[in-house]
Amino acid sequence: MKLLTTNLVLFSSLGLLFLAACGQTTPETNTAENPAPAIQSSPSVASDTAPQANNDSHPSQGGQVIETGSYHLEFVPLVESGGTHLDFYLQTGDSHEAIPDAKVTSQIQLPNGEQKNLDFTYDAQGKHYTAFLPEQAAGEYKVVMQTDIKGEKVNGRFAFDK
Repeated sequence: MKLLTTNLVLFSSLGLLFLAACGQTTPETNTAENPAPAIQSSPSVASDTAPQANNDSHPSQGGQVIETGSYHLEFVPLVESGGTHLDFYLQTGDSHEAIPDAKVTSQIQLPNGEQKNLDFTYDAQGKHYTAFLPEQAAGEYKVVMQTDIKGEKVNGRFAFDK
């Protein structure tokens, strides 16, 4: 009887450990419940809203990428003396063609909590939008990119440290 009880406890414990190990997966989110893209901390990770296109003929610019709906958003902050140069690539998701005629603005939360708004201009030669943030404070900058593509609003959230 004691052997039976010991074996029952042993197998139950192993079963619970197995279930706990297998149950540690993260659930997939439903895009209908979570339409806003998440902040991306890794340059090559796409958001939950759509799989990232694997198109070797259009490499990433080395920034933070969000694939949302039929759009590819990529944010590249380049720290310079006097501030940070911000590059924003707005492209179609399937072919990665630049979208030159959108209105692009950003809301930036500085490390001290202050909010700044920036308008981006299109650089036809580089096929991306640019702006300059003349801030020197060290810390985390949270950025919300807001685009208006012929009346369609597409937003992305990013962050960078300086």
